[in-house]
Amino acid sequence: MKTFLAAAAVAAGVALVGISGVNAQSVTSGAPERVDDFQLTDHTRFAHRLYYYSNAPAIVLMSNAKGSAYSQAAAGELEKLAAAYRAKGVLFFMLDSNLGDSRDAMAAEAKARGYTIPVLMDEQQLVGESLGVQREGEVFVIDPKTWRVVYHGPLDERFQDAAPNIKAAAKTGFAAKAIDSVLAGKAQIQRVDLKAGKAIAFPERGRQAEFAKISYSKEIAPILQERCVSCHINGGIGPFALDGYEKVKGFAPMIRETIRTKRMPPYFADPHIGEFKNDQGLKPDEIKKLVHWIEAGAPRGEGSDPLLANKDKTAPEWPVHLGKPDVIVELPAFKVPASGIVEYQNMKVPNPFTQDTFLRAISVKPGDRRVLHHVVSNHSPQPGAPRSKIPGGSVGSYTPGADAQIIAEGAGAPVPAGGQLNFQMHYTTFGKEATDKTQVGFYTLKTPPKYIKRSTVISDFALSIPAGEAKHKEVAYLTFPADAIIYTLYPHAHYRGRMVELKAIMPDGKEKMLISLPKYDFNWQRDYDPVEPIHIKKGTKLVATWIYDNSAANHANPDPKINVTWGEQSHEEMMYFRVNYRWVDETVDNVRNDLQMALMQSSMIGALDDNVNGRVELAELRGPRAQFLAKQFAKLDANGDGSLDAKELAVGAPDRRFARQQSETPDL
Repeated sequence: MKTFLAAAAVAAGVALVGISGVNAQSVTSGAPERVDDFQLTDHTRFAHRLYYYSNAPAIVLMSNAKGSAYSQAAAGELEKLAAAYRAKGVLFFMLDSNLGDSRDAMAAEAKARGYTIPVLMDEQQLVGESLGVQREGEVFVIDPKTWRVVYHGPLDERFQDAAPNIKAAAKTGFAAKAIDSVLAGKAQIQRVDLKAGKAIAFPERGRQAEFAKISYSKEIAPILQERCVSCHINGGIGPFALDGYEKVKGFAPMIRETIRTKRMPPYFADPHIGEFKNDQGLKPDEIKKLVHWIEAGAPRGEGSDPLLANKDKTAPEWPVHLGKPDVIVELPAFKVPASGIVEYQNMKVPNPFTQDTFLRAISVKPGDRRVLHHVVSNHSPQPGAPRSKIPGGSVGSYTPGADAQIIAEGAGAPVPAGGQLNFQMHYTTFGKEATDKTQVGFYTLKTPPKYIKRSTVISDFALSIPAGEAKHKEVAYLTFPADAIIYTLYPHAHYRGRMVELKAIMPDGKEKMLISLPKYDFNWQRDYDPVEPIHIKKGTKLVATWIYDNSAANHANPDPKINVTWGEQSHEEMMYFRVNYRWVDETVDNVRNDLQMALMQSSMIGALDDNVNGRVELAELRGPRAQFLAKQFAKLDANGDGSLDAKELAVGAPDRRFARQQSETPDL
């Protein structure tokens, strides 16, 4: 029987590989039997991690090259195949490993040709290399139960020729048959020789011998020291210390996997959008060097081991670049139970500052990172005391993975004298009882700055995420009533947060993307400080867009079977984007609280106006928190045009109440 199958394969131009992995006929395919995990961002800036889709019945990848008639023809037929299998849950992707193809250009082509299939941009070519891609139009059918590459070859027999005749019906649907076999649970590994289509150049592919000569001492260890050791040090947040070659060698497979899936280093801003001071991401050449060195066996080579110096080092008590704080406040100890939901704890401490003070930095040191989810804070004045000349605001915050907050040069975070400091503590349980005693370190300016650091929050209190929905979008914005300089961008959501972006829509209608996180990570929430502060003009809208995954594919999802609305606990959800900035026309000697209140007056319509057209339609009033407006919609719609403008919303009193609430919201 095996001889008959082999003969049939030769007659059809096909080679079969049995489940044992022994070739029945030699082939030119370089595809591996099993595909390793990876994460790539598609042409729409949305990140896809392969193993994230482990619940899919089958996954199909096809190599692609922009501007190629062959790729365009293959993509058109792949779209038809995807439509045929959409109801069965099969996932389809195109893979662009061509070094000459930019994401923007690929996005333009995808839009022009009406592609619905995500095009994964393999900018470092690491995925194409590991899959053995040789040319455009190669199809890989993957079984997520085993991550085997069940099929590799052309889409069907029409694409074995350089000029495919797509008008003719496919007689041998290689990919379709492979998909069917996976769905039936009877897949055998199949390879079909493919010689058509443009070859894709992989300049690193022929350098395997050179990769074995990459110097651990001079090339690898310095990268790890600069990018990784600040966390991976004794007593640090990392789970192990990088303190020598033996440790690196032992964790090499994990290091490769975390780099390929972009989980480490924990920096998630899209490198094509904006430039940020606290960029901890690996550079493209560093990514390739580390992965290629590990794939070459992580050889020790000659030379000293720079990482051995870390054996005698421990994580500093306070950030090295800041040193010991000028003032340290100890928060009360709190015992966290082993299980259950812990209500927010509101801790109040006397204000240590007897004079109006400006802060240049704030560092929150958790007592126990395992239980402390977040700290947010503000200042409240002493009742009956004269009003300070400077505004109150946040006095520091903490979320998982957060660094110290550095106030921009020339500005300071204001803390009026007297009163008290309020700290909202969010604790989560992890199966063991623990006690947290957090400290907050304040770094003060010796003389008043010129500018006042302000904060605001773009939020949608009425968010509503349907059960099981994998890509649910929520939009909110604020309209700036005056020119401002943006210092910091900080997105926050809970376990269902998948992707987030912030863009500016200028008064003339032009748009500029300020930051994009193709994959949001709940465990690493941090500030993103632009290298050059961003100047926005009066009338500019800052629009935050969140994508949420409430499906079973999201393994962090507390419950994919429920509709999710706004809530404080992590198993609920938030739509939150903090922005730190200053008003151009505000100085310490010319405080403009009027501008702050005017900004907050736009928060109600910005939270509800999903299509950002300046009006709220009835269909946009979703979720239980918006029902109070939905019930009086007809009454509020004074001009009867079927929508509510900002003035009509203001009639429903909650606008002012919500604006006041937002202006007092502590920073996350």
